[in-house]
Amino acid sequence: MKAVFLIKNGKASTAFEMRDIPTPVAGAGQVLIKVEAFGLNFADVMARNGMYKEAPPIPCVLGYDVAGVVTEVGPSVTNVKPGDTVTAMTRFGGYAQYAVTDARATSKIPAHMDMATATALTTQFCTAYFAAAEMVNLHPGDKVLVQSGAGGVGTALIQFAKYKQCEIFSTAGTKEKLQYLKASGVQHPINYTTHDFEKEIKTITGGKGVDVIFDAVGGKSVKKGFRSLASGGRIVCYGAADMSDKNIFGKVKAALDFGIYHPVMFMMASKAMIGVNMLRVADDRPDMLQRCLEAVTSLAEKGVFAPTIGKIFPVAEIAIAHEFLETRKSMGKVVMKWQE
Repeated sequence: MKAVFLIKNGKASTAFEMRDIPTPVAGAGQVLIKVEAFGLNFADVMARNGMYKEAPPIPCVLGYDVAGVVTEVGPSVTNVKPGDTVTAMTRFGGYAQYAVTDARATSKIPAHMDMATATALTTQFCTAYFAAAEMVNLHPGDKVLVQSGAGGVGTALIQFAKYKQCEIFSTAGTKEKLQYLKASGVQHPINYTTHDFEKEIKTITGGKGVDVIFDAVGGKSVKKGFRSLASGGRIVCYGAADMSDKNIFGKVKAALDFGIYHPVMFMMASKAMIGVNMLRVADDRPDMLQRCLEAVTSLAEKGVFAPTIGKIFPVAEIAIAHEFLETRKSMGKVVMKWQE
């Protein structure tokens, strides 16, 4: 089979190489999937830039979410069978024509769902569901800020917050993305290139702040977000995009910009800060991952979750797709498709 290998860190144009390798075999509790489409996530960009410590040593095959057809199941697998069309989360290895993964990270998809849409249901929509339903509990009327709302996880978070009847704030950096946010149901879209979201929230809420913040930016965005929380507020951090395109000094500064916190600060202000790493959840709590994936698939069938596909690229254009995602041009999920 063919697989796209990350062979060096740095520019996307020189980072990847297509190689022929043996097709893997499903072991106990695993499934083998013939991949028709796989998704890109910002963690892929971080891994390519040598900033994702969870990534395997180079050369390696990245990829966290795939959609395709099950061709083989290992012993003790009961939730799917050969011939089922599925979406799945992979512990790397997704940039390939065949991928092996834990059966608990696999879910059958509705017959009407296309492969591109299915790729978004695992990493990005599971991340959103885990953050918004497992780590915090949204209530009707809650004021919720979604940073980078036009991205894949941001889109999912907005859809879930809308489903929960929340008042939604969200940030974006272009006119097109702000229009996208409005069309998605965001009552308070904020252009972070022209407005300070902390000041905007203070003005709109009369100084009270918001109840929940979902932050994938990192750096000073987290510090400003913490100040923007109302009493009883929670900030959920699931990324650090602000550190992706900086040199070593910029990365250090961005890390310091997160701020320094002490438990007394959380107690006195009655605020909470929560971190989310879905790879860690997948590794240590596959039962929890399975619960999230089943919930996400159910919500997609009900129409609550409806992934937006930002762009579909052929696998041969993996470098172009990485640059497209890294430069924040995308709105929704970026998908790669194998060409027959």
